[in-house]
Amino acid sequence: MAPKPKEKPKAAASPSQPPPSIEDLFTSLNRHIQRSEFTQAVKVANQVLSAAPGDEDAIRCKVVALIKADKIEEALSAIQSAQKVSFDFSFYKAYCLYRQNKLDEALELLEKQDKTQPSMLLESQILYRLGKMDACVDICRNLQRAKIDSLEINLVAGLVSAGRASEVQGTLEAIKIKATSSFELAYNIACSLIEGNKLKDAEQLLLTARRIGQETLTEENLADDDIENELAPIAVQLAYVHQLLGQTQEAVGSYTDIINRNLADEPSLAVAVNNLIAVKGPKDISDSLRKLDRLKEKDSQKFELAHAIDLKLSPKQKEPIYANRVLLLLHANKMDQARELVSVLPEMFPDSVMPVLLQAAVLVRENKAGKAEEMLGQFAETFPEKSKIILLARAQVAAAAGHPQIAAESLAKVPDIQHMPATVATLVTLKERAGDINGAAAVLDSAIKWWKSAMTEDNQLGVIMREAASFKLKHGKEEEASQLYEELVKSHGDIEALVGLITTVARANVEKAEAYEKQLKPLPGLKGVDVDALEKTSGAKPVDSASRGGLADAQEDGKTKEKPKKKRKRKPRYPKGFDPANPGPPPDPERWLPKRERSSYRPKRKDKRAAQVRGSQGAVVRDKSEPNAPATNSNTSNPKSNQATSSKGASQNAEPSRPQSKSSRKKSRK
Repeated sequence: MAPKPKEKPKAAASPSQPPPSIEDLFTSLNRHIQRSEFTQAVKVANQVLSAAPGDEDAIRCKVVALIKADKIEEALSAIQSAQKVSFDFSFYKAYCLYRQNKLDEALELLEKQDKTQPSMLLESQILYRLGKMDACVDICRNLQRAKIDSLEINLVAGLVSAGRASEVQGTLEAIKIKATSSFELAYNIACSLIEGNKLKDAEQLLLTARRIGQETLTEENLADDDIENELAPIAVQLAYVHQLLGQTQEAVGSYTDIINRNLADEPSLAVAVNNLIAVKGPKDISDSLRKLDRLKEKDSQKFELAHAIDLKLSPKQKEPIYANRVLLLLHANKMDQARELVSVLPEMFPDSVMPVLLQAAVLVRENKAGKAEEMLGQFAETFPEKSKIILLARAQVAAAAGHPQIAAESLAKVPDIQHMPATVATLVTLKERAGDINGAAAVLDSAIKWWKSAMTEDNQLGVIMREAASFKLKHGKEEEASQLYEELVKSHGDIEALVGLITTVARANVEKAEAYEKQLKPLPGLKGVDVDALEKTSGAKPVDSASRGGLADAQEDGKTKEKPKKKRKRKPRYPKGFDPANPGPPPDPERWLPKRERSSYRPKRKDKRAAQVRGSQGAVVRDKSEPNAPATNSNTSNPKSNQATSSKGASQNAEPSRPQSKSSRKKSRK
C-alpha cells in the first residue's frame, strides 16, 4: 500500500494581513448562534475577547453558547472570570446551579435579584423541583398576564402536584385554553382526572394526547426513537390507568414492554420499574431487586439513583422507589442492606414521615417492637402536625405485639377519628383486653355524645348506642343498658332495641317489661296456636329410676328391631399398573419386621482371628517368649485399618455447605 502523500504546511498569515474586525467576528458569532452551532460560537466569542477583553456582549454570548452546549461547568468558569464586568450574571449563574441540581443555592441567588419574567419562570421551575408546589402555582398565576408561551402546562402540572386537581378545570376556563391544544397539556390534564378518580375520561384523554404528540413530532421531522422517548410518559401513565382500573395483566404487559425497550427517557423508565414492582408485590423478589439495580448509579456500592434520574424526578416520585427498595430487602431478609438504606432516608426526605415508618418496619422485623413503639411516640411528640399516621402505625405495632394499653393510648391521641364506628370498636376491644372496662364504657359514652350533636346525613348514633347497650349489659350495667335501649326505642323505633329493652327490664321490673312487650308486633302464623291450651299442658315431667329402666329397655328393643343398614360395596382401588388378574407372587408377610426378627435372618459369622487381637487398634501381640520385642508402628503394621480410620474421621468432620434461604406517577414534563 502506497504511503499517503504528506500535506503541505499551510502558509503562515502574512504579517501585513490585518485580523478580522470586531464587526465581522460578531457577524460570524450571530450566524453560528442562529444555526445552533454553539461550539463554533464559543470559539468566535473567544476571538472577540482576545481582541477586546472584557466585552460584555461577547461574554454573554459565550456563556449562553456554553449552556446551550450543555457545558455547565465551563459556563460557570466563564461567569467567574467575568467578575470585573459591570454586567450582572447572577441569573445565568442561578440557571447553571439549577442544571447542576443545586436547587437551594440557585433559589437563594434568585431571591436577591429583581423579579423579571425569566427569573420568575426559573424560580417556579426550582420550586417545582423542590416539591414546593403551592409557591410554584402562585408564581405561575402571577405570570398569566404576561402571556408566556406554554405557561399553562406548568400551571396545570403545579396544581396537580400540589393536590389541587379540582382547580384545573376552572383555571382552563378562565384562561380560555382547550385541553387538546398540545399533547403536554392534555397529558397534565389527564393526570388531574386521575386524581379525581375519573379513570375512563383520563384514559381517553391520554390516547388523544398520544395521537396529537405523534402528529406534532412527526411534523417536526423527529426520528422514530426520539418520538418514542418523547411519548414515553404517556405510555407509562396509560399503564397506570389500566392498573387502577383492575386490568392488571394489561398493565404488567405495558410496564414490561417499556422496561424491555430500555428507553432513553430515564424518568419514565424509573416510574415503570417502580409501578411494576408495586403490582407484583413480594412475588419474585430477586427479579424486582435486579430491576431496581438498573436505576442506581453504576459506580456506587450503595443504592443511589442515577444522576439523570435523580435530577428529573421530584421528591414525591423518588420516595416510593426507595420505600419499595426497603420493603423488598425486608422480604428478602437482607437486614443489613435494609438498615443501611433506611439510615440515610431521613436526610433525603426531611419533610416526609415515610423514613420513620420504614425504620419502625425494620425494628419490627428484628423483633424490637418496643423500640419501634418508643421511636414512633417520640416522633409524634416532636412533630404533632405529622403525628396522625405515626400514631396509627404505633397503635398497629403495639396491638400486634400484645400491648393493648399502648395501642389504645395511641389511637386516643388522634382526635378527628374518635367518633368513627371502626375506631370506637377498636378502642373498646383494646381497653377490654387490657382490663379497663370503665375506660371502654367511657369511649362509648363519648362517641354517643358526639353523634348526638353531629349534623350529618350518615348518622351512626343508632349503631353506637346499640353496641354500647350490648356492652354494658354484658358487663353487668343493666340500668345503663336499659336507658340506652329505651332511648333508642323512643327516638328511632328500633325493633332490636325494643327486644333488648324487654329482655333487660324483665330482670328488674316485670310490669314495665310487659308494657313494652305489647309494642311488639305479632309474628305471622301464631294465630293457629291455642296459647291457653298450651299453658294447661303438664309439659315434661321428671322420670324416676324405674321408668328410666323401662325406657332404656324399650330403646334397646327398638334398636334390635331396626333393620341393619346395608353397606355399599365399593370396588377395591389397586395401585397404578397393577393387574388383579395376574397379581404375581404374594408380598413377603414379614416385610414390615426388622431384619433381625425375620425367619430368614442369619447373623454374620464371626471371625475367629479377631478374638486373638488385644490392645489398641493396629497393635501387634507379643509372644510370651519375647518380652523385650519392640512395638511396631501401627501405620506400617496395619495400613488398611489406618486408612479406614482416616476416612471415617473425614466423613464425620466435613459437612455439606447449605445455601442460605433467602405511584408514584410522573405528573408533568417540565
